[in-house]
Amino acid sequence: MAQLSFSRRLRGTPYTQRLEAAGVKGYTVYNHTLLPTLIDSLEADCTHLKQHVQVWDVACERQVEIKGPDAARLVQWMTPRDLGKAAIDQCYYIPLVDETGGMLNDPVAIKLAEDRFWISIADSDVLLYAKGLAIGGGFNVEVFEPEIDILAVQGPKSDDLMARVFGEDARKVRFFRGLWLPFEGREMFVARSGYSKQGGFEIYLNDPALGSVLWDALFAAGADLNVRQGGPNLIERIEGGLLSYGNDMTRDNTPYEAGFGKFCGDAAKLQCIGHEALTRAAAEGPQRMIRGLKISGEAVPVCRRPWSVTAGGDHAGQVTSATWSPDFGTNVSIAMIEKAHWTPGTAVKVEAPDGMRDAVVCTLPFGPDAA
Repeated sequence: MAQLSFSRRLRGTPYTQRLEAAGVKGYTVYNHTLLPTLIDSLEADCTHLKQHVQVWDVACERQVEIKGPDAARLVQWMTPRDLGKAAIDQCYYIPLVDETGGMLNDPVAIKLAEDRFWISIADSDVLLYAKGLAIGGGFNVEVFEPEIDILAVQGPKSDDLMARVFGEDARKVRFFRGLWLPFEGREMFVARSGYSKQGGFEIYLNDPALGSVLWDALFAAGADLNVRQGGPNLIERIEGGLLSYGNDMTRDNTPYEAGFGKFCGDAAKLQCIGHEALTRAAAEGPQRMIRGLKISGEAVPVCRRPWSVTAGGDHAGQVTSATWSPDFGTNVSIAMIEKAHWTPGTAVKVEAPDGMRDAVVCTLPFGPDAA
């Protein structure tokens, strides 16, 4: 198998040495940074995540800091989500769009102060986009990447582990809110968030020298909780209907097609970038949208490129992420499906790399009650 070549352009993290000492088996590259994807096996990692607690190196979720008198105005210009009543230390899932209304990223925005925001980004170069907008638009702001390296604690035992390391106040953190909690003489922003449906936290480490210290503290405190290293898991992500920018939606998709209409306000009133295109898209309604598919047969191969979906010989969409789910006993997938075929229960065909498969459209997230 081909190997990944390392250089300064491919960034490690304050946790990389600990992961490699523990025997990490797989990485991907995300925001020019290593992201662990495999510890034992997809199935074993998923089962452990659902039952216990894991520590994830997700320092690849880089921050774009926007600071200054015009910070709130610039952030609002970048997204159709109405942030006019945004509260300090609250997290907001926001679609970022271009002039056509196409998705550029789906980050979490954190309002740290009236004039200071962190944009915790998915895998695209938002730093350059924000800098260009700030300079071209004459905004009185600083736009830069602070030295923040997120460590996630995910799983049903995450509250117990976090309370042991950060104190009982960790249990008080509400969903998509954050608190500044003490650790080794510093305060770190801790949010109840993360890229899993199992619940947990994200720790915004603000001192790289403390990376191994934080890692070791979590593992020492969680020995009896069966803590182990982990990472975003493909099976759990698809089962939970968590979308991946660059896989499940791209710049070719509007927020409405990605199912993010609830995060879009009145684009014309907000005068955000792409407001004319977004206003038209909202009025017309999406002609394709994210859906789940249950795909028949044995475990599907890795979905490296979109797979064509047809219905009665007509184009019906494309599969963008897929895997075998041991818990549901079927292949589960995320797909962009055309309006004529997106009703749950619709029978379709999927052109997988190993041949044509029968499939059924269903709602997300997957589960016993998914139609």
